[in-house]
Amino acid sequence: MEINAKKMSTNKGRKLTDNPALHRYVFRLTDKENVKFLAMFEKSGAPNKANFIVSWLFSRELRMVKIDKGTVDFYMRLTSFYNQFRAIGVNYNQIVKILYTTFSEKKAAARLYKLEKQTAQLAALCQQIIALIDEFEKKYPLINRSDDR
Repeated sequence: MEINAKKMSTNKGRKLTDNPALHRYVFRLTDKENVKFLAMFEKSGAPNKANFIVSWLFSRELRMVKIDKGTVDFYMRLTSFYNQFRAIGVNYNQIVKILYTTFSEKKAAARLYKLEKQTAQLAALCQQIIALIDEFEKKYPLINRSDDR
């Protein structure tokens, strides 16, 4: 007891905890077991291996989230593609205004007819993108982050 009191009186070093972890256990793994252990550790998201092992031993809740980078990339590209189509819609409105202010009504209508054909194709493609996004969300539901709190 005298040693602990002496350590507490000086303000050097690490603060003493109320419940220090004094017990140490050592175990050895084969190469296969080590690979499996490391994979489980990475999936768990635990800050260090000791916390992971203690959580697993005492059946604390461990959350393992598998993130498929290819799926996330696909979803992000599909979403950005859809956003580009929305931007085209804004540009379309600007072009129509410019056509009617710059050209006569007859010339503007002729040019607008060509633009409408291309726009119909873009609209069909945009609907396909929306359908793909909906199908993807049904097949691979994303976790709602507000539920994790």
